[in-house]
Amino acid sequence: MPNTHVLAIDQGTTGSTAIVLDHDAAVAGRGYAEFPQHYPRPGWVEHDPRDIWRGSVEVAAAALAAAGVGAGDLAALGVTNQRETTVLWDRVTGEPVANAIVWQDRRTAPMCDALRERGLAETVKRKTGLILDAYFSGTKIAWLLENVEGLRKRAAAGEIAFGTVDSWLTFQLTGGQVHATDVTNASRTMIYDIRTGEWDDELLDELRIPREVLPSVRPSAYVYGETDPDAFLGAAVPVAGLVGDQQAALFAQGCFEPGQVKNTYGTGSFVLMNTGTQPVTDQDRLVTTVAATVAGEETQYALEGPMFVTGSAVQWLRDGLGIIANAAETEGLASSLSGNDDVYFVPALAGLGAPDWDPYARGTLLGLTRGTTRAHLARAVLESIAYSTRDVVTAMVSESGHAVPELRVDGGACANGFLMQFQADVLGVPVDVPENVETTSLGSAYLAGLATGFWSDRRDLTDRRRTARRYEPGMSEADRDARYARWREAVSRSLRWAAQD
Repeated sequence: MPNTHVLAIDQGTTGSTAIVLDHDAAVAGRGYAEFPQHYPRPGWVEHDPRDIWRGSVEVAAAALAAAGVGAGDLAALGVTNQRETTVLWDRVTGEPVANAIVWQDRRTAPMCDALRERGLAETVKRKTGLILDAYFSGTKIAWLLENVEGLRKRAAAGEIAFGTVDSWLTFQLTGGQVHATDVTNASRTMIYDIRTGEWDDELLDELRIPREVLPSVRPSAYVYGETDPDAFLGAAVPVAGLVGDQQAALFAQGCFEPGQVKNTYGTGSFVLMNTGTQPVTDQDRLVTTVAATVAGEETQYALEGPMFVTGSAVQWLRDGLGIIANAAETEGLASSLSGNDDVYFVPALAGLGAPDWDPYARGTLLGLTRGTTRAHLARAVLESIAYSTRDVVTAMVSESGHAVPELRVDGGACANGFLMQFQADVLGVPVDVPENVETTSLGSAYLAGLATGFWSDRRDLTDRRRTARRYEPGMSEADRDARYARWREAVSRSLRWAAQD
């Protein structure tokens, strides 16, 4: 029977996930696969876009098989993605012209410094809502055009396409027929004016990026086209939802009212607050971004605080130091201690994001003694995730004027009871974990379903969110503030460490 399910492809930083949902938003099938990471130089992070495309098709096929349905049974397909990661490809062959530069990559920090010296920081902030930082796509595009031989000339001639990962996948899914992105991903490029809803000529000129490479921009819930049966599992399925992963999570968490906040714990972590139909731009510690939009509705905005390294710090304990075999071990190790014994870890392994915004900060371990064990390191890494989240939430409350009555959370780290309880303790507000923590996938599926009438409206979705666990704060205010002050002292020691490089 056709049109019984919706498929979501969630293309993350370290792996590809696909889920199949039925009309009750229950997960009928799931597929997942990791793909290679490339680190050609310190501070550089790359992906092969072909790995991303192949992995997405493979996990989609696995999810459909697990659900016992075929691609022809799908009402719609949604895509959510690691944002800011930059892909350039040949419009005719569909082949990438270089590896993708990942959002974590810091190679363009000197370019950002030069733009700042030319007085561009305020222009970037006013038009795009973003901090002038190597995190975003604009300088990554500029770097590729400058450093891949012959690319600038080919780009100006209209032979080259730029896209974030959603755009790259849509191009491949539709057999090269659709070159588009949605407003959430466009708002992360540093060349898109979030008030006018247009690519900005002044910023394009400053970065020497030709308009010919840019995708068209559409709402998040919108029928972009259909999959090419030869490219995607033998069926023509409406590609009806594109959305950046963090805005997808905000949508799936039902944060539709100003002041509602969520945090997604992944490779990095991202706190978003819905701020309604007016962007909050008169501040310089957070990012102002576009929230997921439905065709025909007024644009909504969000404040965001990106933390570049959280879950990847746990991976570092596993893969870099070899002191744990899997992420789940950290909960028991951290809980084995009665306190942190004044050991603090600052997770600046790729610089610091909000609210400090220092690409030259580096990871720092403080308070080590002869009695320090791997349990202390595991606990310090988990605590650093919670403290980094408090940094961002504190800035959000200050800049928006909205109190935060609770933090809605999602992502893999929600399974870590120690971290969730410590998060509630250091924030002083409850932490709410939903039954389905794969909210990035869920959000893109919801948007695709809305665009095709599979679900009727936002209210139809809000009732589907159910709480699995809720953590209440148990730490005294004095203890909370003392620990946080010590954390901020540790952060100060990490700042500008690599500036001389």
